[in-house]
Amino acid sequence: MMQDQTPTGLVTTENKVTLEQWRALLAVIDAGGYAKAAELLNKSQSAVSYAISQLELALGVKVFQLQGRKAVASPAGELLYRRAKQLLEQAERLEKSASCLSVQVEPLVKIAADIIIPPARVLQCLAVFAEDFPDTRVEVFESVLSGTEDALLQRQVDLAIGGRVPTGFMGEKLVTVTMRGVSSPDHPLQHLGRPITYEDMRQHRQIIVRDSGQYRRRSEGWQEADQRWTVSHIKTSLDAIRLGLGYAWLPDAYTQDDIAAGKLKYLPVDLGAVREVTTYLTFADRDFAGPATRRLAEILKTHLPKMCG
Repeated sequence: MMQDQTPTGLVTTENKVTLEQWRALLAVIDAGGYAKAAELLNKSQSAVSYAISQLELALGVKVFQLQGRKAVASPAGELLYRRAKQLLEQAERLEKSASCLSVQVEPLVKIAADIIIPPARVLQCLAVFAEDFPDTRVEVFESVLSGTEDALLQRQVDLAIGGRVPTGFMGEKLVTVTMRGVSSPDHPLQHLGRPITYEDMRQHRQIIVRDSGQYRRRSEGWQEADQRWTVSHIKTSLDAIRLGLGYAWLPDAYTQDDIAAGKLKYLPVDLGAVREVTTYLTFADRDFAGPATRRLAEILKTHLPKMCG
């Protein structure tokens, strides 16, 4: 930081590096070169090169080193890249938060909802919300596992319902979802005449719901069957099971009607027949949440436990 004396004698500070120069640094490293970074930033290559040279001059370090004809981040450049990325994310969040302060009621609320909670239940809550905020638009992102966390981390949503709370966020317990192994009544696993083991299940097809996260980094429960089919939605898994194409662990809210009607049966597993998953309601930024976002959170906390508990 540079310090200057103002006419009144007060000391002020001035940043050595501008946000635009930090953006140039990130763009060059992300894009792998000055030309592609210029396209990404919609600037000339000379403007990007000048921004980097001014950054290096201000900080007194070289952020790039040549390897052949390619500019590669130096160790100092890699460190500054990580810090600059955090700085720019904070700046963007601050700008977004400031814009929210100027709006009394937000025109749009975005929510990520893990489909472990049936979408129909979420829609019922949204119907209540619409009575209070009829002019506020809503976007619902149906997610699975780490897809919910990604939506929060990337600030794509204002609220999220999921089984985990990412580091740096505070979530409130919402609903504990009970999941049980189910199959069609005529599935071979239902006719062994004894409790079934994991070895028995390995011999039959398991239906799995795919993690919707960017890197698909999470899986839940037992997934050791030799033959597995992977689908993108619990409803597709349920259709496959009704057709006798496999078995799966599904939330009670999806299966209870079919169980009552005799269309599905619980797997007679000797160990681990029931799994419980705690879900949480998490704000992307509670301090700057508007009245519509806060009201939707209240409705979800009031109604979902009654519907899914």
